[in-house]
Amino acid sequence: MTQSVLLDNVKHHDLRVRTDYAAEFGDGVNQVLVFPSEYQHLQREYPILFFRDNDSGEYQSVALLGLDRDENLYLDNTGWQADYVPAVRARGPFLIGLQSGGEPMIHVDMSSPRISRQQGEPVFLPHGGNTPYLERISGILQLIHRGASENRHMFEAFAACDLIAPVKLELKLSESEQYTIEHFSTINEERLAALNPSELASLHRAGFLKYAFLVVASLNNISRLIEKKKRVVARAA
Repeated sequence: MTQSVLLDNVKHHDLRVRTDYAAEFGDGVNQVLVFPSEYQHLQREYPILFFRDNDSGEYQSVALLGLDRDENLYLDNTGWQADYVPAVRARGPFLIGLQSGGEPMIHVDMSSPRISRQQGEPVFLPHGGNTPYLERISGILQLIHRGASENRHMFEAFAACDLIAPVKLELKLSESEQYTIEHFSTINEERLAALNPSELASLHRAGFLKYAFLVVASLNNISRLIEKKKRVVARAA
């Protein structure tokens, strides 16, 4: 169970965090929630897909990491093999909590297996200031907060332009092995190319047009996943 508390430089003066990546820290997953504010980084390495949350009915984005359950093809026994780690994984045990006045503050999950008093990166300097590690985490949390706040508006704009379409990915590893990935959506590339000047201008003013193109570009990374999976299968043979 999550034990989230407000980060405090007195109570947590000796707090350290293990920053390596491993399945024991929850990194062995085949998809991870991502945000529009990180699409620019994500599209260079991961396929970005959309899904509709059954409870809220709202769209969210994920980066596809693997083809089988609990499989992260970017993770090996030496760590996360990519230049950019999605923010939800890179933030470690930290999260944003809103105070009574609505001000976002850094909280820490003290039940996280990353928490330590002996190993890992220190969170605070000996005299109470923030370490470079905590400053980096603060930036990651700001990226998540900004991305979460624009998420609904982006998908509303995409839907208004009829840009969201279901996608079925059929990934062939060999003559005998194939994966079918369903229940996701993406940007309808043909519809994107056919947007009229008014629609283009509206999306551009809102800052969402670039996101649509980044999602389309990210699907080129499907081939990257296939090659990673082939190497995993070859090593196991």
